[in-house]
Amino acid sequence: MAASRGSNRTDPATSRLTDAIEPVVGSAGYDLEELVVTPAGRRSVVRVVVDWDSGVTLDDIAEVSRAVSDALDQFDEGMGRTPYVLEVTSPGVDRPLTDQRHWRRNVGRLVAVAIGSDGSAEQVTGRITAVEDAGVTLAVEATGKPGAKKRPPTPRQVSWGELGSGRVQVEFGRAEDHQDGRHQDDHDDHHHDDHHRDDHEDDRDDEHHGDDGGGE
Repeated sequence: MAASRGSNRTDPATSRLTDAIEPVVGSAGYDLEELVVTPAGRRSVVRVVVDWDSGVTLDDIAEVSRAVSDALDQFDEGMGRTPYVLEVTSPGVDRPLTDQRHWRRNVGRLVAVAIGSDGSAEQVTGRITAVEDAGVTLAVEATGKPGAKKRPPTPRQVSWGELGSGRVQVEFGRAEDHQDGRHQDDHDDHHHDDHHRDDHEDDRDDEHHGDDGGGE
């Protein structure tokens, strides 16, 4: 699984950092969905997005954060010698569904997606009812005039080749959102920011200032 190289900084060092961090995240049992390094003054902000099939809890985020922090401290191509802030988070509801695992993890949710070949794609809204090797089954909502009686959704099987990038549609007050413990929480990112770890921050700043003169 190739992690996304951040759009803020796409230099070779970031790619090498991603290659170093991905096995660490994987060994903890999670997928590295994205790694972005953003310069912020004399510091860098390292944002790591992780996920797995059962969802990510705050305890999971803390576990990954510790593992990634240790790996960053040992990374010998920049992060080990410069101050940084580590942010570890889970994907938000606005993150596009681009890989099979993304669709699998969102079965039961309502999505908007373009179906068809480039130039003739049809935009539909439907609920993910099944994800298989051949593609995705959606319960597609019928479009109608405002005020007209709503018709039941129509099942539609879509192959991976026809399926565009999906977007989860936020539904408020839907009873099913409380059934598996994941759907409701994902409306807000789980987030862990090492910048607020007071027991770790001072030591890290001392260790990673490199040649910039020491104190902030």
